[in-house]
Amino acid sequence: MSERDYTMKEAMLFSQRIGQLSKALWKAVEKDWQLWIKPYDLNINEHHILWISYHLKGASISDVAKFGVMHVSTAFNFSKKLEERELLAFSKRDTDKRNTYVELTKKGEELMQEMIEKYHDTPHSVIEGSLPLRELYGRFPEFMDVMAVIRNIYGDDFMSIFEASFKNIENRFSEENHLIKVAEKQQ
Repeated sequence: MSERDYTMKEAMLFSQRIGQLSKALWKAVEKDWQLWIKPYDLNINEHHILWISYHLKGASISDVAKFGVMHVSTAFNFSKKLEERELLAFSKRDTDKRNTYVELTKKGEELMQEMIEKYHDTPHSVIEGSLPLRELYGRFPEFMDVMAVIRNIYGDDFMSIFEASFKNIENRFSEENHLIKVAEKQQ
């Protein structure tokens, strides 16, 4: 057993502190998220699968499960419900018959774009709670330490997909008169 440079008490306090803070933050995020997606008759798992599919374009069910932090059967079952609503399409690859892939249908992509454009039609307590820090520091809080912990738990692939999804939003959407819009396609 290797020597520790931290005490068990310190480790327990850190674990409990991050647990309590994560739970409190998750409850606020969950409420905000549910209010945002409620008009579209989606639950959080379904929306998360659509979100991942929107950014990964042809992700495997395993990728959806990994990035969505859900069991593969959960990812598959909710994806089937989205397929029934004609928001997702399943496929197999000629080069990979053992994995199932999902991709947004045109209807699914239009729904995602509408939901992103209407994001601010619902209240967001997490944004409201962050505004005093933004006013003080000129930016929303950053999560470099938390991202480092997540990277150490879930790996570089998870963080690469995480970052790519936000770059995708930056590239695909613009803001006009305080409204989010699909950016004009560049020729």
